[in-house]
Amino acid sequence: MLVQDWMTRDPVTVTDDTAMMKAIHLMKQHHFRRLPVLHQGKLVGIVSDRDLKEASPSKATTLDVHELYYLLAELQVKDIMTKDPLTVGPLDTVEHAAQIMLEHTISGLPVLDNQQRLVGIITQSDIFRAFMHITGILQGGVQYALRLEDRPGLIEEVVDLLRARGARFVSLLSSFAAAKESFRDVYIRVKNLSAEEAEAVRQELAARYEVLYMI
Repeated sequence: MLVQDWMTRDPVTVTDDTAMMKAIHLMKQHHFRRLPVLHQGKLVGIVSDRDLKEASPSKATTLDVHELYYLLAELQVKDIMTKDPLTVGPLDTVEHAAQIMLEHTISGLPVLDNQQRLVGIITQSDIFRAFMHITGILQGGVQYALRLEDRPGLIEEVVDLLRARGARFVSLLSSFAAAKESFRDVYIRVKNLSAEEAEAVRQELAARYEVLYMI
């Protein structure tokens, strides 16, 4: 899955000399949590709702209301933004974008093309949306989770068994993260099985392999 297929294209942006109050208004108006910041058309930063909250004066401040409004009016995005933010390209994978977000504890990445032009933004919500599609959960059906030996042909055996029972495949995922050495966990979502047929398949799978669950 490529970033270009899941990102928000042509995102709303601000310039680095945009007033902080205007940035706050834009975020509230469009229900955004971050805005790319441009200078002469080039990405120079990103400002988030957290940046705006941290820059706002505390309720315990000794400034009077006129001084507060003056201070807020004078603050510009460039004073509070994260400069030179991490980015991805439209042909990077969604998995790569998710890895960067996880490793750096951030929730969104600007997307730059090969000429360093801003063409989109990808966020955690986009990652979650892609995850839901790749797992096939929106199509319903039954998911079987199995712990299989990591040897050639074993997944094919399981697939053949399910196909022989008339199952229609929605998704097939595997992971080594929680499995013991020389094993892998395999998650298969199928459709076209009645509740009775799904249980019969589970029992047949359990007679040959380790079934973690059926949902």
